[in-house]
Amino acid sequence: MKELFQKLKIKPKDIRLYDTAFSHSSYANEHKAKQDYERLEFLGDAVVDLVVADYLYSHKKETEGEMTKVRASYVCENALYEYSLALGLQNYIKVGHGEKKEGGNYKKAIVADIFEALMGAIYLDLGYATVRRVINDIIVPYIEDPNTTFFSDYKSALQEYVQTEQKNLYYELIKEEGPAHEKKFTVEVRIDEIVYGQGEGGSKKEAEQEAAKVALEKLVVK
Repeated sequence: MKELFQKLKIKPKDIRLYDTAFSHSSYANEHKAKQDYERLEFLGDAVVDLVVADYLYSHKKETEGEMTKVRASYVCENALYEYSLALGLQNYIKVGHGEKKEGGNYKKAIVADIFEALMGAIYLDLGYATVRRVINDIIVPYIEDPNTTFFSDYKSALQEYVQTEQKNLYYELIKEEGPAHEKKFTVEVRIDEIVYGQGEGGSKKEAEQEAAKVALEKLVVK
């Protein structure tokens, strides 16, 4: 992990936080560890959102709606997955034996989650100023590159449509199944109480994106 720390230009104080950040629930269960990365991912999700919002507010002149759309594009699962791969984070993920056989180190949902978990660990260990610098170093080049087009954020596009039409939009988790290391989530998206789409994925975020994609396809047809 030393090479990663050098790449991020950080000097960790509490290495245990980073060990936890890279521990999937399947690994934690097999090794009877007290924690996996999920709590750090929860924290890191909020930190990444804040840092990107902070940057956009300070450096861009877009409206609130436009900034919301841009932020969504660069914090969605596809984006986080790309950041993780660029840093080689998949090489540090610790998964259980069964999950490893299933290629857990390379599953999009897990690889994307690890990025947020790592940012959560940096925030707790080294503070907001450091994690802001790290996140900006990673994400800002993508934001400023006009050729960056590989982030597909169906939720953001659907939200923009709903705002234009002044309708109510929300996502509902209707099913969660499978063992802890191989969860499958099913989500419905509703617009004005009408179900427009249903999606499945290895994370709630992925399922929501799939549901939003289905909804957009229906709306375009209409």
